[in-house]
Amino acid sequence: MILLRKPKPNPDQLSLQLDLFAAPATATAPPAELGPALPSPTVQPPLIVTPNPVVHAAPLPTPLPTLLTPLPATPASPLPAPPSGRPADGKRRIHLGEHTIDFALLRSKRRTIGFLVSDEGLRVTAPKWVTLAEIDNAIREKQRWILAKLSERRERSARRLQPQMQWRDGATLPYLGKDITLRICTGQRQAVILDEVTRELNISLPADAGEQQLKDRVQGWLQARAEELFGKRLMIYAEKLGVTYRSYALSSATTQWGSCTSDARIRLNWRLMHFALPLIDYVIAHELAHLREMNHSPRFWATVQSIFPEFESAKKALRDSAPETLPIF
Repeated sequence: MILLRKPKPNPDQLSLQLDLFAAPATATAPPAELGPALPSPTVQPPLIVTPNPVVHAAPLPTPLPTLLTPLPATPASPLPAPPSGRPADGKRRIHLGEHTIDFALLRSKRRTIGFLVSDEGLRVTAPKWVTLAEIDNAIREKQRWILAKLSERRERSARRLQPQMQWRDGATLPYLGKDITLRICTGQRQAVILDEVTRELNISLPADAGEQQLKDRVQGWLQARAEELFGKRLMIYAEKLGVTYRSYALSSATTQWGSCTSDARIRLNWRLMHFALPLIDYVIAHELAHLREMNHSPRFWATVQSIFPEFESAKKALRDSAPETLPIF
């Protein structure tokens, strides 16, 4: 099969890219969630709660994490309560309704209270003169946000522990937002055909074919479908925006969904075929909008919205999609 190769970049050529997933702040953990602002108390110097500085995402490690079979989303269960008794050393404990949360408290010279949610849990940074009662009240005021972010972290951790996907007959593969079932056929002509009714992908392979041959056939089929679908969607959104792109090609990047250069060359990651069409359209609209605005300014996002009004929800869904839910080829 033909392998996609990424051309060497031209150092004099301006390029903007859409990162793959919400890249983690470290090699193993996603960036921490930063808290919303709180009003200041009526006593002591003015207390203004602001989020911690934004942590710039680092690239994903290569290769991607362990292969997992995508599972349908399930409603989040209540946060597990920490063990009874005293909190761990260096932490405080607070009861928020049916939830019990241990959090790390850091004192600093800053004049604000900051919240940080990471894989280690909740961390609160507060000025030295703020009382413990005021800190607890601030947490209770923002408990909805805190509990939601802690729940998201727990779900991400659970996805990392899901069973690995087995490349065999009967395995499932995400395709355009829904699962399809792999069916291996022998003794037939070499072909890969999707039955739209049964949602089965019939793959013809020699009787002695191995797992890698199965992966190669499926990847080749996905790339062919991607080239066809992306070409059609690019034409639709380019016409809506009134722009012309010079060329487009498929990408196999592990850290980008797409990119656009100043000379109107667009690259789109074939792995987008795992997602529903609205998410694919968002990436396409995003890259085409760079032909008007080679930046991520308010004018750029207004341009995206002009041809894809639902970009905010699609952007969030794509950002929240964990790398662990996608198969590795």
